[in-house]
Amino acid sequence: QVQLVESGGGLVQAGGSLRLSCAASGRTFRSYFMAWFRQAPGKERQFVAAINSGGSTTSNAQSVKGRFTISRDNAKNTSYLQMNDLKPEDTAVYYCAASNGWPTGTGANVNYWGQGTQVSVSS
Repeated sequence: QVQLVESGGGLVQAGGSLRLSCAASGRTFRSYFMAWFRQAPGKERQFVAAINSGGSTTSNAQSVKGRFTISRDNAKNTSYLQMNDLKPEDTAVYYCAASNGWPTGTGANVNYWGQGTQVSVSS
């Protein structure tokens, strides 16, 4: 069993930055791929970024490439999402996820989800 707790969300002006953190419980964190998804009101959940278990390979959605960076610290059981040059369309609840492999775009193969953290970007 893995529990995921996100933090770092908030309200920021367009062009600003935020760093989300995802703290995981359990000793198996390093065996999981970690990912971030987001869901805006009235929209479907959307893949944002993922990182493999060793931290050597990442994958980003086209909409965030060049602006968002996913990373992880296996010694601290924590995954991060650095978000730069934020835009109003980035406003959503951001969810941390853990999976046994690369997550699908819908997150259907995600094993564990966090509770979510709100990110709001004003224009």
